[in-house]
Amino acid sequence: MKTITINDLKPGMFVVGVTRQDGHVRVKSQGWVRTQGAIEALQKAGVLEVEIDPDKALQAKQQTPPEHNEAAQQDNVTVHDPWHKTTSVDAELDLATALYEEAKGIQEKAFADVKAGKAIAVEEFKQTASGFIDSIFRNQDALACIARIREKDSYLLEHSLNVSILMSIFAKHLGLERNIIEQLATGALLHDIGKIKISNEILNKPGKLSDDEYHLMMDHAKYSYEIVAQSGLGQIATEIAGFHHERLDGSGYPFGKKADELSQYVRMAAIVDVYDALTAERVYKVGLTPIRAFRILKEGTPDHYDADLLAHFINCIGVYPVGTLVKLKSERIGIVASSNPKEPLKPVVKVFYHAKNMLYTEVKDIDLADKRVTDELEAAIKPEDFSIDLIRFFRHTMMP
Repeated sequence: MKTITINDLKPGMFVVGVTRQDGHVRVKSQGWVRTQGAIEALQKAGVLEVEIDPDKALQAKQQTPPEHNEAAQQDNVTVHDPWHKTTSVDAELDLATALYEEAKGIQEKAFADVKAGKAIAVEEFKQTASGFIDSIFRNQDALACIARIREKDSYLLEHSLNVSILMSIFAKHLGLERNIIEQLATGALLHDIGKIKISNEILNKPGKLSDDEYHLMMDHAKYSYEIVAQSGLGQIATEIAGFHHERLDGSGYPFGKKADELSQYVRMAAIVDVYDALTAERVYKVGLTPIRAFRILKEGTPDHYDADLLAHFINCIGVYPVGTLVKLKSERIGIVASSNPKEPLKPVVKVFYHAKNMLYTEVKDIDLADKRVTDELEAAIKPEDFSIDLIRFFRHTMMP
């Protein structure tokens, strides 16, 4: 095998994989790049280096004449677009909300089943995961928004749902296959199922846990591992449930596993689990802004978290994720309603409040990428800073 720059790639070469890039390209299957047009498509997609097999190069007489407009897909290379959308966020929001509420009901039933010593309804979780993924592939912004607008007293239920949603979005961003994403989403839905065996006094304690309480709390991951392993959902889901608190340097729990024992999927789950926990609103804790959560996660690299995966996650979620409450330079306040991957600092913001006047205003979508709009994002803010009931606003205004 040989690694070459994209400028050295020639028609007839056999591409094994993409080794360095600025974009999100993956090789659908190993194969020959037959045309100059395919090479140009890879260049435009941000590919910098590829790995080739020199022994499999086509001879000149076998090569197809270059065709400038030929798509890369015809050469077994596909350009992966993680932000592809087939419907608008408004059109998807109603269905996404119904999926989310249905999933909460399934979670509640599963907790009750485990407490009663019954087996969890595996098929219901598989269907829930599949529904989430379908919605995310239509327009990920809808479920992403719902995952950000959460009830303070429903953390145990909503955290697992949100981790499942974020894992699915993350996996889609990385270009993982559908069957893998389904296993990741299902494992994430059940990753905290073991907490049902931990007392509410410990789970909801507002202050710092004692050493004894902390050790009891750590056992939840071991319980989750056992429950999911017995469900027959497979290795990926079981490892996510049992290992999401493990860390690359071996300092995690419950098994003290190290980097070489932790799969990419577990490393993804560790990042997503901590991110959602840090940004969550709790009865006794104010959630952090995404930027502050990202900063804490970055401080944990490379000892605790995979630095490359974290960079991909930040790029995937964005500095101002959909559902984030933001203030514009015009003093208007709104929710990030739709992402803009080409210009992350110019999303669509649904404004509804004026910070200076402390008054609700007419609800209006502001597309910051529109050349006619002169407003800009100033900062992510907390609802309590302006006495805004974000959940009430979401239910009465965001819903179609």
